[in-house]
Parts: sequence; C-alpha cells; structure tokens
Amino acid sequence: MEYPGEKLYTIGTVSKLTGVGAITLRAWERRHGLIHPVRKDSGHRLYTREHIDQINRITALTQQGVRISQISPEMLESDLSAGPDSEPDVWHDYLDNMIAAIIAFDEERLEDIYNEALSLYPIGLVTRNLLTPLLIELGLRWEDNEGSIAEEHFFSFYLRNKLGARYHHRSRGNGGPLVLLAGLPGEYHEIGLLLFALAAIASGYRIIPLGANMPLDELAPVAKQKGCSAILLSGAIEPSLQTVSKSLPALVKEAGMPVLVGGLSSVYAFDAINRAGAVALGRDIDHGLQMMDELLS
Repeated sequence: MEYPGEKLYTIGTVSKLTGVGAITLRAWERRHGLIHPVRKDSGHRLYTREHIDQINRITALTQQGVRISQISPEMLESDLSAGPDSEPDVWHDYLDNMIAAIIAFDEERLEDIYNEALSLYPIGLVTRNLLTPLLIELGLRWEDNEGSIAEEHFFSFYLRNKLGARYHHRSRGNGGPLVLLAGLPGEYHEIGLLLFALAAIASGYRIIPLGANMPLDELAPVAKQKGCSAILLSGAIEPSLQTVSKSLPALVKEAGMPVLVGGLSSVYAFDAINRAGAVALGRDIDHGLQMMDELLS
C-alpha cells in the first residue's frame, strides 16, 4: 500500500525518534494490538507520524503508572501529552514550518515560529513536542543524505544561543541537590545538555555544567570537591565500547554517587550502561527527571 506525500519511517528510525526499542514496538503490536504499522511486501514495518504520536502517548501513559495491558486503542485517540486545549496536528505544522525555515536558512522565519510556539505553550511542552523531534529529524535528514550538515549547524547555533540566554537568565537560589552535568566522550553537541539543565533547574536542582565531550576520568574529582549528589552524562550518539566497558564502570566505582546517562545515547547502549553500574534514563527529559528525583530522594 502506498501513502503518497506521507513520509514513512523504519522501525529503527522510530526507535531513535521515540526511545522505544524495536522488540517493545513489535510486542505492542502483536500482544496488545496498539500499533498497526504499514507492511511492505517484504514484511518490513513502516511507521507514519501518527504512529509515532501513538507510541509517545503510550510511553506517557506508562510513565504515569498505567500498565501496558490497561491501555486501549481508544486511549490513544487524543494527544495526552499536549493537554486538553492543544490540537495534535499543531506540532506537525510547527515541525514542518521550522524545517522549511532551516532548509531556507531563514533565521527571521525561524524566530517567528519559535516565538509563536513559546507564546502559546509552556516551554516544557515546546521542548518535548517540537525541539526534541526537530533535532532528531535534522539528524536523520543528514544520515539519509536528504539534508546538509550546514542545516544542522545553522539550527544548532540558533538554538544554542536561545537556550544559552535562558540559562544565563535563569532563576537563582535553588536549594535542591547539586548535579554535575557533562557530555559523553565523542559528543560535541550541547543542545541536549542545555535542555536537561534548564528542565532540572526548573525542578529545583542546582547544576554544574561542564559542556560536551568530557573525559570521564576527570568527573569524579570535581563532583567530590563540590559535594555533588549525582553525575549526569548526556549524548545523542552511540557510546564507544571503550566508554561503556571501561571508562563508565571506572567512573561509577570512583564517584561513590549515582551516575546517570540520558539522551539517545542511553537508548542505544541501555543494557551496557546498566551493566556498568550507571542508570540509563532514556531520551525523555521529564521521565529522566522523575527517575533522578526517585534516586536522590
């Protein structure tokens, strides 16, 4: 069956976009009848944006404590993460319009769309439903040779400046746990770090940010010196074997405090991160904060 004009995603790509593993996606389809992907003649599964929305809604429900066996197809008909006053398609429109502005290298248009979204919706919702999918979409365009590195750098530079300004003007005086925040070795993008830092600060945490591509053997001394309660690592790449098999276990042993790993890196290397004694948080910022709250409470 053809879907003219509609982009279809492979199960691997959907796993990257949602943070839900391919095995889990197939189980949701076969055992629970929740997701019905398009099937090619070869038998391979393909997913639309509507399927991705449904997967994100399932994830949101399970994070709220609803068991997968209790979720029905009817529960997925409305966008639970967007709130009662939000139309699900508005995020698709924002996403498409921002991608068009990026392709045209039109910063003024980009600014108008971003400011409009912020004027109508809370920053957490904009981050979850627009910025995070947009960053992943740009990365996928680059991987599939549909876009250019220049597009990704253009938007990253724009967003880094916007988030950096928010971080600079953040509220002071938080009394929550102090967390050392750093990018994994080989991770050169700081957008994910900034997004998590801003969300953590909004939740009352205090943050020491060290930026991208940090050697893990330098983190424990800083964390101990400053009396941190945890070390949080972030990345959007697949960590190297050296990182997950040697450097990360060594950091866990030396730190003597929880070591957490978030972002797409924690999806790619979920099992290896947990074997190293660290905690894989997944790519959802709100869920990651909830897990950190439970660990540090």
